[in-house]
Amino acid sequence: MSADVRVGALLWPQTDSWPALRDAAERADRVGLDSLWTWDHLNAIVGPWEGPILEGWTTLSALATITVRPTLGLMVGANTFRNPGLTAKLATTLDHVSEGRAILGIGGAWFEREHDAFGFETWGSGFGERLDRLDEAVMLLRRLLDGERIAEHRGRFYAMHDALCEPRPVQPHLPILIGGSGPQKTLRTTARYADAWNAGGSLEALRRKDATLRDRCAEIGRNPDEIERTMSDWLLIRDDAAEARRVLGELAAANGDSLADDDTVYVGSPQKIADELRPIVGLGFRHIIVDAMAPYDAETIERLPEVRELLRQ
Repeated sequence: MSADVRVGALLWPQTDSWPALRDAAERADRVGLDSLWTWDHLNAIVGPWEGPILEGWTTLSALATITVRPTLGLMVGANTFRNPGLTAKLATTLDHVSEGRAILGIGGAWFEREHDAFGFETWGSGFGERLDRLDEAVMLLRRLLDGERIAEHRGRFYAMHDALCEPRPVQPHLPILIGGSGPQKTLRTTARYADAWNAGGSLEALRRKDATLRDRCAEIGRNPDEIERTMSDWLLIRDDAAEARRVLGELAAANGDSLADDDTVYVGSPQKIADELRPIVGLGFRHIIVDAMAPYDAETIERLPEVRELLRQ
């Protein structure tokens, strides 16, 4: 293993308690986690859709003012919610508020119900069209974030005229993370434009997805190792694995979900979890992101650095 292993927490925004989410973020910052993330949804996606959920970009900007260490990003932004010009401005503003800690996470979007509920007209004819829209949007985002004045763009989905994103981000190259593993479209967009990629699943599933990304990079002559691999999944730390699984099951139930016997989850002591994650880190997924469900388990957040240190040894 190597010293570049990172750990972060995806703080589920399915809550009506900003103080609880705030406190979890402050705890994560205090113990030295590397990244904080949240969703970009307008309806709850786990359990009943009527459940409470906070808005993503606003949450990140608030977290930027109460933390100093972790990078901040959506896992992942719904491209269909916003014009890429607006998205570029949101990411740039977050980068300024956070003093250079923003990551622009983005994906094609999938939850049709929230689009119908709020009248978004960009759902399109189907999944393929949404991913084509994502590809064009990410191309424009990269150009805007890098300081290009887009004199004229008349694409399939977007039109821009004399478009410019000022001020520039604090970071010379604000990273774009793409979430999703579709082999024909999403991973081609990832190969072309992404600085980071998020995936999930078993070691075997991640190996297949990674191999496909490498194929897509080979098609365009890009070094696939330029793209940071991130992996997110359920994880809960207790010295007793059975107790950890029990607590994780209670958290899942509180969020309208359940813990099935065949779910890929990481429960137990930091040593046990690190041993289970080591093959995934060895595959190249060196940024481990924990799904942190409300009310946000304090012991897991506080002991995640132990897992990181074991993986770095």
